[in-house]
Amino acid sequence: MQNLRHARESLEETVADEAVRIGNEADYDGPFHMRICDAHCHFFSSGFLELLTSGQSGFPEANRPSAVSHRLGWDDPGTAEDLADRWIQELDSRSVARVALIASIPGDDGSVAAAVRRHPSRFVGFFMFNPAAGDITTRLARALDGRALRCICLFPAMHGYRLDDERVKEVFAAAAAHGAAIFAHCGLLTVGVRKKLGLASPFDLRLGDPLALATVASRFPNVPVIVPHFGAGMWREALMAVEQCANIHLDTSSSNSWMKYHPGLTLDQVFRVAIAVAGTDRLLFGTDSSFFPRGWQQSVFEAQEATLRTIGIEEGERAKILGGNFDRLFSGD
Repeated sequence: MQNLRHARESLEETVADEAVRIGNEADYDGPFHMRICDAHCHFFSSGFLELLTSGQSGFPEANRPSAVSHRLGWDDPGTAEDLADRWIQELDSRSVARVALIASIPGDDGSVAAAVRRHPSRFVGFFMFNPAAGDITTRLARALDGRALRCICLFPAMHGYRLDDERVKEVFAAAAAHGAAIFAHCGLLTVGVRKKLGLASPFDLRLGDPLALATVASRFPNVPVIVPHFGAGMWREALMAVEQCANIHLDTSSSNSWMKYHPGLTLDQVFRVAIAVAGTDRLLFGTDSSFFPRGWQQSVFEAQEATLRTIGIEEGERAKILGGNFDRLFSGD
C-alpha cells in the first residue's frame, strides 16, 4: 500500500489501461475501454443539507433534508449508505472506476467516511476543513485516523484565511504526517445550492490565490496538492504555481465557465497550455458532479475527452489524465 507522502516520488509510474474488476470488490464487472476516475464529485448527503440549512428559517425541523431536497428538485439522499449505493449504480452505468467524494461542508466528513467504508475500492474520501476554527492538529488527526478520508479540502474564500497563513502550514504538516493530500480551492467560488436556497455567500475571492498556496506547498514537497477548475479564473497564477511546485496538480472539473474572464480562451487552449506547463502527469480529470437525479455529468467527460483527442494527446497520455494520475495519487490496497 503506497502512502501518499511518497506520491511525488512515483510520478513516472503509469496505471495500465486494462479491463479490470476494481480492487477486490465486485461492484462493477464490466470492461473499461479506458479507465476513468473522477477527481471531483460532491457528496450532498442528508448531513450536508442539515448543516447547510442549520439556523435558517423556512425549513421544518423534522425531516429537513427531505424538505430541502424537495425545494431544490433533487432526490432525497436518504442515509449515507443509501446515497453511496446510488452513486455506485450511477458509476457502473457510466463505466467509471473510482471517484473522489467530497464532504462539502465542515462537519459532514462522517457521511463520506461511511460511504468509503461501504465501497472502499470505488470511493476516495475528501473533506472540507476550516483551519480558522482552531484545534487543527487534533481535529485532523481524528479525521485522518484510518483510510476513509485521504484529502483535506481548503476553501479560503469561504472561511476567511490566506493560503500562506500559519494555520495552513499546520494543515500541511498534518497532511504530511498522515500521508494525506491537500485540495485548495482558488479563484472564483460560487456554490449553486446556496444560490438556489437564497443563502448568502459572503466570500472573499482575494484569499484564494494560487501564488500564496505555492509558498506553502513548496515547503512540503511530498504532500500532493490539487487546485480544482484549473484555478477557477486565476489561470495565470495557477500555471505559475504549478511551474514553481512539482507537487501541485490541476483538476479539470466542471464546465470551466471561468474562461469567460479570459476573452477568446477556449478549452482546447486551456488543455494545451496546462499540459505544456504541468505535463500530463499533473492533470486530474473531474466533473464536479453532485446531486441526483442529474447524477454523473457525462457531458463534461465527453467534452474534455474530445478536447484531448482534438489537440492530439495520444491514448496513453489521455489515460493518465482520465484516470491513471488519480489511481497513482490515491492508490488502493
